[in-house]
Amino acid sequence: MFTATGSRGLYKAPLSKGLLLVLNGLAVILALLPQHQHLFAYNLQALRQQQQVWRLLCGRLLCLDVKDAFCSSLLIYNFRIFERRFGTRKFASFLLGCWCVSALVDVLLVQILHQLFDYEVKELPAGPLAPVFSLFVPFYLLIPRMPVTQVLGQIHITNKSLVYVVGLQLLTSGPLMWLLAVSGLISGALYRCNLLWIQTLLFTPMWMSRVGRCLLEPLFSGPQPTEETPLGMGATLEIQRQQRMDLLDQQVLLAQYSRARRNSRQPAQPGLFHWTRFFPSLRRRGQPRPQGQTPASTQPPLLDSSAVAEEQVARLVEMGFSRTDALEALRASNNDINTATNFLLQH
Repeated sequence: MFTATGSRGLYKAPLSKGLLLVLNGLAVILALLPQHQHLFAYNLQALRQQQQVWRLLCGRLLCLDVKDAFCSSLLIYNFRIFERRFGTRKFASFLLGCWCVSALVDVLLVQILHQLFDYEVKELPAGPLAPVFSLFVPFYLLIPRMPVTQVLGQIHITNKSLVYVVGLQLLTSGPLMWLLAVSGLISGALYRCNLLWIQTLLFTPMWMSRVGRCLLEPLFSGPQPTEETPLGMGATLEIQRQQRMDLLDQQVLLAQYSRARRNSRQPAQPGLFHWTRFFPSLRRRGQPRPQGQTPASTQPPLLDSSAVAEEQVARLVEMGFSRTDALEALRASNNDINTATNFLLQH
């Protein structure tokens, strides 16, 4: 689903795996015990009239609806990329901060509806839905959008389209789900902007992170993925051979690009003689040097003189990469924007 970031299962995402296993396991157990489901209902009327503050905790832990649990699990699985990119502690701090802030935003939005439209909300959908919606904020801002295909020649399908479709399905699963979605987006934006120093006040303590690393990570850590690209079902031997050859070509191109970048960053060696001037590399031996050209040791290595499409360069620049890196990556990958984007994201 994330074509730009790769798919490695739950490798290096113990918190995401723990949330999926624990929350869904408890939801299944609660489904078998319907007499106890009222304890986990997000009942705001009981919160206001009977002062049951514990509803803010229990009512926002487990999903009582199967569709909500399924869609939220799919979103948590796809948003595991943030745990790999930022680390488990920072990812846990984001979820904790958004979970706390969204509880206050829920109550505030309910009061606004009651004051403006005289509409009283008695109960909201149960589960950690607002923190799940809050993850759409970094997903929209940080994950680059890459086109995958087109439908009817006008509708563009990107690597992020399926995630938005799952979020839309979760949004339309209930009449009051939009309120939790708005609450989650507001809390995610507030935490990311660090308004009122929220990140300083709401974070995962270091001791809790160490306990989780020692106790929970061995239980929920995923296996290391293999380097071989999975083949499609029903692929013939010729297709398998072609896929492996394409993978080897990509690895060779990326290795050449990485070597060229390392060589370009190395400073010229001081000394009386520049030996690279008298003994050029085998790759450039026999090539005439134009007059006025600087020695080879002071020039960045040339990757490929083939023309690069300006549209692809502009697309990589829009993703946040510099123009120089975009040109080098496209030349090294023979103008393959997917290979160039994967390498720029990994380095």
